[in-house]
Amino acid sequence: MYHRLTSSSRIFFSGAWLAYAGLFQWTRPPTYIASKILAPLGAMIFFTFLGVSATGAGTADFYIIGNAMQVSAMSGIYGVTMSVGNERNFGTLIYVLGTPANRFVTFMGRSLFHIIDGMLTVILAFVWGVMLLGLDMSVANVPGLILTIIVTTASVCGMGLLFGTISLVSVNVMFLNNTVYFLLLLFSGANIPVASLPGWAQAISQVIPLTRGIAAARLSIRGASFNEIGGLLAAELVIGLAYAIIGYLLFAWVEAMAKRRGTLEAF
Repeated sequence: MYHRLTSSSRIFFSGAWLAYAGLFQWTRPPTYIASKILAPLGAMIFFTFLGVSATGAGTADFYIIGNAMQVSAMSGIYGVTMSVGNERNFGTLIYVLGTPANRFVTFMGRSLFHIIDGMLTVILAFVWGVMLLGLDMSVANVPGLILTIIVTTASVCGMGLLFGTISLVSVNVMFLNNTVYFLLLLFSGANIPVASLPGWAQAISQVIPLTRGIAAARLSIRGASFNEIGGLLAAELVIGLAYAIIGYLLFAWVEAMAKRRGTLEAF
């Protein structure tokens, strides 16, 4: 039992690191900074000024917080999806499916460092919001906000695991990534209040990550207690876990079908 636990832990952490390092092995520091820092900052400034111009200066915090939390989708959707999907693109899927290592541990490990990376990026976005856009943090429940960032980033990465599996059998991974990312931007409440959306759109908002995380972040900035945001965070975590489990089950099905057809690289 102990040997199995230590072996699973080693596979989880080493696999997580190798998948993360392999994804970014082609990037130089300027490229990484541009994609992970400057691009999210530009989006936050753009949507904040656009929103303020349409609704008034008093609504700036709404857009700053929403877009700071939305940054987690960069790691959760693009990062995690590509960590799984690139196994086929880089020709390593055959080795992943051929190893006797625990599939669940290997699969879930793909999200670990993207969760950490996403958390740091969101925190940096809030720093930019305070320094450049005047976000008021004077009454914020900072521990509650930190917990919200952790849970929300993990939840979005859960969705990334699902779409990473889908990318194994899709033709255009980047089209899939872009579509999911902008759907989150539209339906999560980052820039449009969920209550203002049509009924069908509100229904979508309730079954995707970010929606409750963004709501909890706004409450935390206003000083809400853990009791007030606890229900939102619990639901956010459940949604992310559900996506991750569905992604794993789909991954197991893809593996079974690939082996049955005798083709491990594609359908």
